[in-house]
Amino acid sequence: MVAKIAFKKWNDCASLRDRVFLDAVQQTVPTIAAEPAAGLPETIRTEAELDEVLTRPSPQLVEFIKTVSSPLLVLGAGGKMGPTLAGLARRAADAAGQQLDVIAASRFSNAASRQWLEARGVATLSCDLLDSDAVARLPDAENIIYLVGLKFGTAQNPAATWAINTLVPARVCERFPRSRIVALSTGNVYPQNEVSRGGSLETDPLTPLGEYANAAVGRERIFEFYSQRQATPLALLRLFYAVELRYGVIADLARKIWAGESLPLGNGAFNCIWQGDANELILRSLPLAASPVSAWNLCRPEVFSVREIATRLGELLDRPPTFSGNESGTALLGNSSKLCAALGSPPTPMESALRWTAQWVKQGGRDLGRPTHFEVRDGNY
Repeated sequence: MVAKIAFKKWNDCASLRDRVFLDAVQQTVPTIAAEPAAGLPETIRTEAELDEVLTRPSPQLVEFIKTVSSPLLVLGAGGKMGPTLAGLARRAADAAGQQLDVIAASRFSNAASRQWLEARGVATLSCDLLDSDAVARLPDAENIIYLVGLKFGTAQNPAATWAINTLVPARVCERFPRSRIVALSTGNVYPQNEVSRGGSLETDPLTPLGEYANAAVGRERIFEFYSQRQATPLALLRLFYAVELRYGVIADLARKIWAGESLPLGNGAFNCIWQGDANELILRSLPLAASPVSAWNLCRPEVFSVREIATRLGELLDRPPTFSGNESGTALLGNSSKLCAALGSPPTPMESALRWTAQWVKQGGRDLGRPTHFEVRDGNY
């Protein structure tokens, strides 16, 4: 099966500019063969079903987890991705018969995340990672997944964004100079580029727009500095929009369509990846950690058209979308061919994510209330 979503042809009334934009998107879609994950459900109707799918380990992860020494320390585990990543690691270790302690560290401002983790056999530690004494008390670990970051609210409090995104990496690297660290970064470290180019490569200059994006570059440079200074093995994964049913660019589009809101097209193309796939690739990236630091784009290999994805969601929701503006021809995009070559293409097809999301929105499924603001083009979050 080819891991791509079929783009429909524009109808005859579409503008020439629209057709040129779609042609550019289509030219970037690779023909990477990948079988979808076995046993994917037709629908996901409850949060328990969603959590089960998000934390279901693949055979590759089960085999890999046998090589990971205990404990596996997940820092910043109380956010959107952390609980399901730690839960995924726990399930993989159990399936492998591996005696692996999975420890999730976070401030846990949301007590429900901590309860969810502990109910699934993940140990939790309350830790303010800005506190150097608290970081010093973290348990020794040879393998660390780093998920700490701050994005939204940057415009109101840029100092906090810079502190969390640059001071915490320094303290973690000083505490764990010999540990393998996989650190989640963001595609925002790149500038917008022409859609026809197919996305930024890991070797491209990091010259983004906006305070948050530059703080994210600062985070990477701190990791890079310590990797050089201490020979700390590090892998930076530049994520382009993880999606699940309660948040993400697909959920944002579906909810706007369901509410009858117009969809802006200034950012007319995007990358994304199902959160379960993203979490698995993050865990399986531990062997990619190196000194000097290595960088990898994390997303599905396709470039998706906002207009086409919204049109498909409209079909599934029985509500045609409305649009405002036109595609600009540039967008924040990444080329993930390097990571796909190393670890394989993400197995969950876009069509599954679209069907699940449409059903979720129709039935009034929970929304985390954390819009991605994917339409933002000035870097102001």
